[in-house]
Amino acid sequence: MKKFRRWQRIFLLSLLCLTVLAPILFVSVGRKELISDLSTLRYRRDSVQLNAIEQEEGEGLKGPKLVVYDEKELGSRISYSTSEENNDSKKYGNIGEIDRGSKRSQRGGNTSIPLERTNHESREENRQIPQETVTSRSEAKLQGQSNQATVRHDQNMRSPVRIFTDEKVKQMKDDLIRAKAYLSMTPPGSNSHLVKELRLRIKESERAVSAANKDSDLSRSALQKKRSLEVTLSKASRVFPDCSAMALKLRAMTYNAEEQVRAQKNQATYLVQLSGRTTPKGLHCLSMRLTAEYFALSPEERQLPNQQRVHDADLYHYAVFSDNVLACAVVVNSTVSSAMEPEKIVFHIVTDSLNLPTISMWFLLNPPGKATIQIQSLVDFKGLSANYNSTLKQLNSRDSRYTSALNHLRFYLPDVFPQLNKIVLFDHDVVVQKDLAGLWSLNMKGKVIGAVDTCREGEPSFRRMDKFINFSDPFVIKRFDAKACTWAFGMNLFDLQEWRRHKLTALYNKYLQLGHTRQLWKAGSLPLGWATFYNRTVILDRRWHKLGLGHEAGVGHDGVEQAAVLHYDGVMKPWLDIGIGKYKSYWSKHINYDHPYLQQCNIHE
Repeated sequence: MKKFRRWQRIFLLSLLCLTVLAPILFVSVGRKELISDLSTLRYRRDSVQLNAIEQEEGEGLKGPKLVVYDEKELGSRISYSTSEENNDSKKYGNIGEIDRGSKRSQRGGNTSIPLERTNHESREENRQIPQETVTSRSEAKLQGQSNQATVRHDQNMRSPVRIFTDEKVKQMKDDLIRAKAYLSMTPPGSNSHLVKELRLRIKESERAVSAANKDSDLSRSALQKKRSLEVTLSKASRVFPDCSAMALKLRAMTYNAEEQVRAQKNQATYLVQLSGRTTPKGLHCLSMRLTAEYFALSPEERQLPNQQRVHDADLYHYAVFSDNVLACAVVVNSTVSSAMEPEKIVFHIVTDSLNLPTISMWFLLNPPGKATIQIQSLVDFKGLSANYNSTLKQLNSRDSRYTSALNHLRFYLPDVFPQLNKIVLFDHDVVVQKDLAGLWSLNMKGKVIGAVDTCREGEPSFRRMDKFINFSDPFVIKRFDAKACTWAFGMNLFDLQEWRRHKLTALYNKYLQLGHTRQLWKAGSLPLGWATFYNRTVILDRRWHKLGLGHEAGVGHDGVEQAAVLHYDGVMKPWLDIGIGKYKSYWSKHINYDHPYLQQCNIHE
């Protein structure tokens, strides 16, 4: 009995082992067969499909459309696999021509194109395509890699562009204004729970939104404070339901804000004007050093060379009236460096007695090459009108530039240079970029002054006569036209012979006295120049003189590069810290900042 049970156990265990091992054996054998079958199908797949297509054609079914690729699929592939597509086009034909053919047929009304081919053509194609598939297996791998790169590129191109918004920031600022309006509507001395909550929310929100310019700058705590402020505003709106009172309060707040902005603008304008009238510390230091050096020289060493040429009427004479040594240096250096014949240039610099040693010493140390330079003081012209300075001082103007004798000396050019027939007068805030010899051959047509016009509306340099001259006065109405074309000082050619013939200096003195007795024009030399040289001006090509570099930051780059003379008119002079940065380089390149005196006085670009 025991042996029977033992054999029974052995039989059951054998069956159990067989049930476990048999599936494993069958799976291993079936796997090998499956792999061999898959490899066979891999190589036979194309031929099987083509045979199926041939059978369908034999049954009279419609063939596939000729449009093999869609334009969307070709969008980014063109830029990444141009060489591969060229090879494909040689094998399969021009895809673009097929697309164009399909589009022409669609315009004709057909929605699909039947593939009209014979069974013989299909069989020929069936023989060719498997061969190409077998022989181009490596190319297919490369194309697969290229397609992966193309797909990644498409995904990057199609990914949405992140747009930064500021809606939440603006909403928080608006809520702050509302909260302040509600807080101002509470009774004075009120210390209720709502008032405390409003003050707390305003303080928190101001801190949260102070440095935020876009929504992404707001932290989570800022968003929580935003929601807390909204809840507080909802409570306040129930306490103060009167909308008319809220509207009135908001109007008052808007008015106060506008007044503050206006006051800030006026203060900024005043500070800019003030800085434009002050002398930089470095420039003052340079003047002191040059003056000390000048007085250390003997009288013979103070003489400038070639002074016998200063009255030669056959040379090109340029004049500058200034008390700024660096400005004079830039005008002279830029003119001489741009000239084709610098030996024909004579510069006449007129300054006040205080700055005469400074400017003289500068040009003794830094002579202008082959050009000739003459430096004079105002006290040298004793033939000018005795009441000249007293009349200028009576002009009611806070700006010393308008009452400066150097500014109005331009109206006495025939007296300053009695032996000359023509002269070009520069303002000291100009830079010369091109040769100016062509000015001396211009036909003045009997006029006295040559200048560029400023009468084109819409341009930064536009000026109207009625903005500077009082046309409500009968004296002005009889003599001038409010719509007459205006022009600019800065670079002007003067015919001194015509000036003397028309006695324009006497006319200027007459207008100056009339302007003192009644308000005929604004302070400054420009309106007096328009009146003195009225109908005696010849308009020059605008390429001779480019305005606006001292107050208009939007002057075009092309216009600046093409201009013969650049004018930094306005208060933002290039030697000041408030000068416009992108225009300073045209001026500063004519200054040698490695000069010892400039280094000692900390004058740099």
